Amino acid sequence: MRVGAVVLAGRANDGRLKDVAAAEWEALIDIAGKPMLQYVVDALEGSSSVGDIAVVGPGILASSLKASRARVVPPAGGLVDNVMAGFDSLSRSGKMLVATSDIPLVTTEVVDGFLRECGDLDADFYYPIVRRETMEARYPGVKRTYAGLRDGSFTGGNVFLADLGVADRLRDTLEFLVENRKKPGRMAAVLGIAFVFKLLFRLLTISEAEKKAGELYGIRAKAVITDYPEIGFDVDKPSDLGLVSRILSKAA
Repeated sequence: MRVGAVVLAGRANDGRLKDVAAAEWEALIDIAGKPMLQYVVDALEGSSSVGDIAVVGPGILASSLKASRARVVPPAGGLVDNVMAGFDSLSRSGKMLVATSDIPLVTTEVVDGFLRECGDLDADFYYPIVRRETMEARYPGVKRTYAGLRDGSFTGGNVFLADLGVADRLRDTLEFLVENRKKPGRMAAVLGIAFVFKLLFRLLTISEAEKKAGELYGIRAKAVITDYPEIGFDVDKPSDLGLVSRILSKAA
């Protein structure tokens, strides 16, 4: 199955990276001679499993995408509105892969690997989670936010795969995940007090979270324990940018 792809690239460079990178938009921050966005688009375009690609962000991004088939779609507001704008620009059926533009270590191998990990694609929503051991083995010293579960300690990924047949029902799910993807305690709190208790004492299981998400939002949700930590390594602070720049400079 070929999937469409949406890349979220509308964040202004006015956060923690502004003091170490001069670009107006985070997606255009230069890393080893290429805009950060280009790495993500290249990874998607190299995959035989990915069809049409939409980049949601300002029009200036179009001139930075060299020899790309991706189309640039104007932002529609908040992050979830931008996801929906990307969906609408491509299709309202089938599966859609959504990625942020700040994961430049992602490669075509990573994209293809994650899609394989999703299995037979019979669920409505797939969200990758990375074991702490996997992340720290690949990138020693990198600082991520982890949630302790009975199944282990995990950080969330910066991609997801959704079935557009339930796109409208997914809106609430997407808003929740986007707003709280780095707040595991908040994510559990919305799922109920029992989940808070289980999270605090590392008793919550992945299957329980999947089941509760299904009950709340009427979708079949699946957490995918991925072997690709690049999915969980977003560049959101100077130390991240420094490490990624060193890695990609060596690879160039």
